[in-house]
Amino acid sequence: MEEGGLAAGKSTAAAPGAWIVFQDEVGQSMTPPRARTWGRVGRTPVVRVRGRGSGRVSMAGMVCYRRGKRSRLIYAVREYRGRKDEPKGFGRRDLRGLLVRARIQLGGPIVLVWDNVRLHLTAGMREWAAANVHGLTIFQLPAYAPDLNPREGIWSLVKREVGNLAAADLTQITKAVKRRLKQIQYRPDIVDGCLAGPGLAIDE
Repeated sequence: MEEGGLAAGKSTAAAPGAWIVFQDEVGQSMTPPRARTWGRVGRTPVVRVRGRGSGRVSMAGMVCYRRGKRSRLIYAVREYRGRKDEPKGFGRRDLRGLLVRARIQLGGPIVLVWDNVRLHLTAGMREWAAANVHGLTIFQLPAYAPDLNPREGIWSLVKREVGNLAAADLTQITKAVKRRLKQIQYRPDIVDGCLAGPGLAIDE
């Protein structure tokens, strides 16, 4: 396992046949995000929210690129309903499981690019990465640089899906999130577009 920073204007040589994988996590609560929609001139559209209770839908995902291969989206979704001892989001074991699933599905070495959130920097996560030295190279994005992560484009598309959703409960939000992520999985052109958005490209 190699680990280092990824700075603007720099590049690194990946192992032959390696997948470039950008990973990130995000959440959606019962409060819908702001979104654009059509409305009459001079009248601001209002979406009334009838949902009750609290909760959060957490999403962890990876966009995967390799020259000559179809771009891939691998993700996991978890609900948090505020119950006692219930995890609020993804933990170290969840993240490790997602990485293992990615390696199995992609069938090749991975160059992993992610940010500097605490979960990625914990001793347990570092120890696991060190124990999986074969086929895994990790690079960390600069601090406060979400614009460099193509995964942000996927989150934007998902949040647009739930932007005008007046959900009655958390389950409805979860279904909408999963439906949109599944749609994107079958559209590698959309995943490619998220790579082009930050001005990135997979070179020979």
